Amino acid sequence: MSQLVECVPNFSEGRNGKVIDAIANAISSTEGCLLLDVDPGPSTNRTVYTFVGSPLAVVEGALHAAKVAYELIDMAQHKGEHPRMGALDVCPFIPVRNVTMEECVNCANQFGKRLAEDLGVPVYLYGEAAQQENRRLLPSIRAGEYEGLQDKFKKPEWVPDFGPTSFVSSWGATASGARKFLIAYNVNLLTTKELAHRIALNIREQGRSKDEPGRLKKVQGMGWYLDEANLAQVSTNLLDFEVTPLHAVYEEVCKDAKELTLPVVGSQIVGLLPLQAILDSADFYMQKENLFLLEEEHKVRLVISRLGLDSLAPFNPKERIIDYMVQGDEEGCLINRSLRSFIQSVGARSPAPGGGSVSAAVSAMGAALGSMVGLMTYGKRQFEELDGKMRKLIPPFYHTMKELISMVDADANAFNSYMDAMKLPKNTPEEKESREVAMQAGLKKAIAVPLSLAEKVDTLWPSLEELATCGNVSCKSDLQVAAKALETGVFGAYYNVLINLKDVKDETFKSQIQDKVSALLENAKKNSAVVLELLEGRRE
Repeated sequence: MSQLVECVPNFSEGRNGKVIDAIANAISSTEGCLLLDVDPGPSTNRTVYTFVGSPLAVVEGALHAAKVAYELIDMAQHKGEHPRMGALDVCPFIPVRNVTMEECVNCANQFGKRLAEDLGVPVYLYGEAAQQENRRLLPSIRAGEYEGLQDKFKKPEWVPDFGPTSFVSSWGATASGARKFLIAYNVNLLTTKELAHRIALNIREQGRSKDEPGRLKKVQGMGWYLDEANLAQVSTNLLDFEVTPLHAVYEEVCKDAKELTLPVVGSQIVGLLPLQAILDSADFYMQKENLFLLEEEHKVRLVISRLGLDSLAPFNPKERIIDYMVQGDEEGCLINRSLRSFIQSVGARSPAPGGGSVSAAVSAMGAALGSMVGLMTYGKRQFEELDGKMRKLIPPFYHTMKELISMVDADANAFNSYMDAMKLPKNTPEEKESREVAMQAGLKKAIAVPLSLAEKVDTLWPSLEELATCGNVSCKSDLQVAAKALETGVFGAYYNVLINLKDVKDETFKSQIQDKVSALLENAKKNSAVVLELLEGRRE
């Protein structure tokens, strides 16, 4: 898959539609850039743009947008609720797919340098791109805001990383950086700005001071009033949602609001967020409320409901979750083809997709049958005493099914890595050595995928055996097919490992993998036979 970087420039204009649109057009007209979201805020007088593209493309897109803003925004006239120091206040670069943080740091540096050279404006580097520790956190750079820049530039410790130290009144200053995915998340309260800020001070990591830190790590926050919605918000930035998830912020705000007898009326995502952030919150509420949900769509709907994400405006997952918005370049994936097309591609005069992809597809269907039988047992009055057991048995099949589906493409891609290595030049001793190293790495990658397939299937046998003893007996034949499909998948994985293993030169590696995959195949044969025997003994 192609490289993908997210860029989220924040411009200090949230009221003038013509300016907002002009900046959006500058981004969307840049070759290689896909504009995903434009989120203006009248009260904050700020618009957050979200777009993706290759590392080179997003730098160009951000520069085009900045040049338009330079002509249309005058910071000397700017007022708004959100802290700011420049017309383009902040421009972060975030790794999305097949991109390292180091590459995003490079984007931040390129953008900052070119912005300063082209427009003659001061630029600071922050986040992972910061060259000084006191510039790592954006609030530290932005302290004093636009109005304090003239004094700030006089201090040696605040000389900009790029551009002049003179004050550019129409522009201010810009922060360019690289970071993990930041989620801008606001909780709505029917109260005053001051009380909302009081709660923000309680929960944000910075707290009120060094002596009074807040409760939530990796969270920035403040309180403000949203005139257009006639309510206050605890406005937060989640710097790392894996450290502090969405639901933790919401629940903590609700806790403080209850103590102050303040009504919480939903919450709001500004810009986009990753799917995993939603799924983490779904897991929290499923556990808290003892809910049983499998489908991703249902989990997303649960979180929208529990957090009230549609309280101020409709929350359309396809337009707000970045994973759903960048699927366009996956149209060529095997798993997105029709069954007919997939089978025909297997039958074509090409080495991939081959036995490995077929093994993954067969295994995925075996796991799917296990999930189906569990669901055909769960929730039926005649089997209601088994509901608790089905809640435990179904998820392993369902989740493994999804993992195995992705391996249909992973196997083909892994083999292609080896084929690409074979095409490398071999004219000099150095080229021959480099080619051999790449080929050996390609072989190990090609081995890792089918080996992982066999390991995933191996985890399903205990659940399949238990399902065979108590699942809906009307689905007996489906479980019999499931057992043989899973065994067949491991059978295919075994031979795909062996055919690639023969050319590996690392003898220790070869021996370890040979033993492991042989044990997995024997286990599959044995457990498949056990399942079939259990099912043979059951009668409708």
